[in-house]
Amino acid sequence: MNPYTTTQTPAPGSAPEAGAPKTGRSGSPDPAGRAGSGRRDRTRHGEVGLLTTLGHLALVVWAIIVIAPILWTFLASFKNTAEIFSSPWTLPAELRWENYARAWTEARVGRYFLNSVLVVSLSTFGTMLFGSMAAYVLARYRFPGNRLIFYFFVSGLAFPVFLALVPLFFVVRNLGLLDTYTGLVLVYIAYSLPFTVFFLAAFFKTLPQSVAEAGLIDGCSHTRLFFQVMVPMAKPGLVSVTIFNVIGQWAQYQLPLVLLSNAKEKWVLTQGIADISVNAGYEADWSGLFAALTLAILPMIIVYAVFQRQIQAGLTSGAVK
Repeated sequence: MNPYTTTQTPAPGSAPEAGAPKTGRSGSPDPAGRAGSGRRDRTRHGEVGLLTTLGHLALVVWAIIVIAPILWTFLASFKNTAEIFSSPWTLPAELRWENYARAWTEARVGRYFLNSVLVVSLSTFGTMLFGSMAAYVLARYRFPGNRLIFYFFVSGLAFPVFLALVPLFFVVRNLGLLDTYTGLVLVYIAYSLPFTVFFLAAFFKTLPQSVAEAGLIDGCSHTRLFFQVMVPMAKPGLVSVTIFNVIGQWAQYQLPLVLLSNAKEKWVLTQGIADISVNAGYEADWSGLFAALTLAILPMIIVYAVFQRQIQAGLTSGAVK
């Protein structure tokens, strides 16, 4: 081997060796690859930015569609009938709180409001008690028919309420619960259980098995393990489902219309407001009606605003765990 042999340079027309960087005329690395990558990144960022802008625009439009009627109803509740029809889009000349007092007393909205509070409180408590226990058993215990029972609950989500109104009426009447709070509460619980079991079963599956095993080793019964260990750990999910049930049951109209049709003193708020608007005729107290609507809307807005963080935590905690 000649020690003076030098490295051979490739011929001008030959291909570069494998692994050798592409060079330009000056011998420096070719920037074409980096330029192409930069163009692709800019295109990708541009597409993401466009989708983000369109998403924000859609959310703004949706917020306006939802907020505008609520805000208009709230402002109309402080106007008199002349202002409502002559200048519906202007601010009220003064804050007429007597509209709320008249709606609460003369239109019996106060009575309907308290009836709704009673019915929704009892039905939500029953829904969360039975729904959480059923979801816990279906999620944490294996036994024959487990999946079948779970699918039976979930199938209730696809069953519209109005399809069962006629048979439901006869079932409740045969039980002697027609025109009673008990009958309405039991029906509310039955129709709220599918969503409650479906949501909480998925949530209970995310809880660590080691904690349950430790509780059983320490002597906890299954009942004590559920109420003292698992329920506190599942608090975010329980709060979220509770709020959804409260909002859904508070706004329910079809079921009380069928089951409380002949007991006006037991009507809930949705029935009372519908009766005010239907029976008013040409002498409608529009300002009192809008005040009643505001009284029906505000409690749910306040509940959602207060528990907004808990709802978001409950909806996302399962994915985080």
